[in-house]
Amino acid sequence: MAELDEASKPLFAGLSDVSISADIPVEGEITVPVSSMSQSDEFSTLDEPVKDTILRDLKAVGKKFVHVLYPKKSSALLRDWDLWGPLLLCVTLALMLQGGSADSKDEGGPQFAEVFVILWFGSVVITLNSKLLGGTISFFQSLCVLGYCILPLTVGMVICRLVLLGGAGKVSFAIRLIVVVASFGWSTFASTAFLADSQPPNRKALVVYPIFLFYFVIGWMILTFAPSHSAGP
Repeated sequence: MAELDEASKPLFAGLSDVSISADIPVEGEITVPVSSMSQSDEFSTLDEPVKDTILRDLKAVGKKFVHVLYPKKSSALLRDWDLWGPLLLCVTLALMLQGGSADSKDEGGPQFAEVFVILWFGSVVITLNSKLLGGTISFFQSLCVLGYCILPLTVGMVICRLVLLGGAGKVSFAIRLIVVVASFGWSTFASTAFLADSQPPNRKALVVYPIFLFYFVIGWMILTFAPSHSAGP
């Protein structure tokens, strides 16, 4: 009979007599993690007005221009990369180099396409060379840095066009030479400041040399530019 009484008792009958003291702290909490969803919604741009998106992108491009004009070791160009700034600079530089001196209209026509292709093809070749040598940055990050660092040369091209308005003599050439050399050095230094840390220490020279040639070609195109109307009919 005793065994039957034990079997007839509820399984958790003794738990009702167990009490938990109020002095024992109860740790942990049961909550639904909804804060992460709200944080992701804050950065969503799907419902953002087009005007705000354009202004935000323009501010980001302007900040990258400042980083290039004041080059220092920073990950801003690498972290928030974009190709809007390089595209704007390439188009601007190609438009200003268009219409240079040429023997005929047929030779002067494709200059915009030539400059545009040289800029982008050179950037792609340098980026592939950097990746093959063991670079740690992505393809588009390298294109972003190389494109934004054309800014000093673009500014130098604007100054050279203004100098050419006063004539194309020896003084004009000397001024343009100084401007182009300074712009070339600025672009090379800025690009290496951003890209140097992403390369193996024993291969940095192999990466810097193509960058040197790339900006040297652009600087040479700026220095040898002369308006077509100065050649005469």
